[in-house]
Amino acid sequence: MLEGVILKGIGGFYYIDTETGVYECRARGIFRKEGIRPTVGDAVRISVLDEENKKGSLDEILPRRNELIRPRVANVDQAVIVFAAKSPNMNLDLLDRFLLLAEEQELDIVIVINKIDKDKKERYLEAAEMYRKAGYPVICTSAEKGIAIEELRHALENKISVFAGPSGVGKSSLINAAFPGLELGTGEISEKIQRGKHTTRHAELIQITEKSYIVDSPGFTSLFLTHIPSEKLQYHFREFEDFNHKCYYNGCIHINEPDCAVKEQIGAAIDQMRYDRYVMIYNELREEEERRY
Repeated sequence: MLEGVILKGIGGFYYIDTETGVYECRARGIFRKEGIRPTVGDAVRISVLDEENKKGSLDEILPRRNELIRPRVANVDQAVIVFAAKSPNMNLDLLDRFLLLAEEQELDIVIVINKIDKDKKERYLEAAEMYRKAGYPVICTSAEKGIAIEELRHALENKISVFAGPSGVGKSSLINAAFPGLELGTGEISEKIQRGKHTTRHAELIQITEKSYIVDSPGFTSLFLTHIPSEKLQYHFREFEDFNHKCYYNGCIHINEPDCAVKEQIGAAIDQMRYDRYVMIYNELREEEERRY
């Protein structure tokens, strides 16, 4: 048996990347009987039925490390969240919401600020420092000028990465700059998989190096956070981590309570802007919970 990774699934066929090539496989009927759905990104074992034509049988799905729903993909290692320094201007509220979704899925996170050559006043540096202080790696790039492309390439090595961020920030341009042989179309990173007449709107994996893949998907397609319980929100702000359990009161929400270790760090270990965003999103979640129940 060969081990591999599911690149895509179309019409009951699964395309499995292995050390000896990509095989078109049908899944065994037992998966359907047991309600198991093979998913892009799954590590699997296959039996080869026709080596010449690269046909096989998908026999076993190995245990998943994680599974995203939007986009539907398994075993993602990291989210690469891309925003532009200019054109369009950075929306830090939106960035924080992308971060929360990735944190909730327990993904490693890399923040990429692209188009830094467009920001003549270098205002992006303040945002980069704020997020680095919060505990995130930040790469400041220019796909057009080739700035920090090697650093981005290194961050993608030996991982399955899902790109996320608003349209127009240069996600495909960055991937093209880091891996020129892919020649991906701007806004559509799926040409390399040779869809032909088989089109799909599901997630796919693009192999960028021997053990590195990018999820071909718009990324997180929903920015609704209402599935996150309001009392759990504090655990998705990395800079709160050292202080969440040092408050005087158990169950402190870090908003109205006295003797709060988190609030004591505002302006020091915790940036005021990030804290204000926490309060705003917490109140949104509480209002939604009260409306629902």
